[in-house]
Amino acid sequence: MITRIKGNLLRLDETSATIGVDPFEYEILIPDFTRRHLQMSVGSEISLMTIQYIDGNVQKGGRMTPRLIGFNSEIEREFFELFCSVDGLGVKKALRAMVRPVQDVARAIEQQDTKVIATLPGIGPATAERIVAKLRRKMPKFALMVTASGAPDEEQQVERSVVDETFQILLSLGHSESDARNLLESPLAAKTKFKDVESLLQAVYDQASHDS
Repeated sequence: MITRIKGNLLRLDETSATIGVDPFEYEILIPDFTRRHLQMSVGSEISLMTIQYIDGNVQKGGRMTPRLIGFNSEIEREFFELFCSVDGLGVKKALRAMVRPVQDVARAIEQQDTKVIATLPGIGPATAERIVAKLRRKMPKFALMVTASGAPDEEQQVERSVVDETFQILLSLGHSESDARNLLESPLAAKTKFKDVESLLQAVYDQASHDS
């Protein structure tokens, strides 16, 4: 199972990126939001978190072809795997639908905004309803996605874990999901790095005290 590709971005097309890892070249399928992130990186070294799957229909006698899908980060890959699990989606349809950043789609799902979700390519009202029904309670960590651009993946993972744990603590203290997310948004928007839950909670309540 190939879970990460690091190499030189040789070509970038509408639906794929070609990465050179001597002596091989890999074609990686990418959603549109990933393509936009890579537009200025052709000729540079990049790293993509990947999902490997088999494309084809063995029941109809078709050829089975291994494919790779690439994402900017581990959390984007995790979101895509959840998104694919909804009945009526699947890998190809989900890949085509992901034209907006994960954080935006996650917020729409969390807020049960089926009108926004239904505007994604290939996602109609009925599928949007299924997406909300299955994924709504799994979205807070993605809606509060920490975008630590340029930071090592381990550092991003630590900060995301801090955000997730702080969110759960706020829920346990009686805040609703939307209130907890709103409380976290201001400290996170300040781009301060929070290495532990205590420092993030302190920032949350400092901000709340200031606002009041």
